[in-house]
Amino acid sequence: MHLELTIEEKDRIIEMAWEDRTPFEAIHHQFGLPEKEVVALMRKELKRSSFERWRKRVHQGISIKHLHKRPGSVTRFKSAMQRTITGNKISKR
Repeated sequence: MHLELTIEEKDRIIEMAWEDRTPFEAIHHQFGLPEKEVVALMRKELKRSSFERWRKRVHQGISIKHLHKRPGSVTRFKSAMQRTITGNKISKR
């Protein structure tokens, strides 16, 4: 990866990657990481079995991780439970 990420940023990216409704485009917008680098981060940071389970979810169609796969009824990046995020700044927890 070309960026040095803090532990908090890595944790947030992993959390967003696990969320079915958060597209890779939202992670790219907020952290500057394209899908390929998110996958590399997940592979590096997760246990092998967890990584394989995540990749299976992304490719099975359970998640809508790509904007072009989303039905028209899904119009937002985040769930109502997600913390407020602006740009690359994570709000106080």
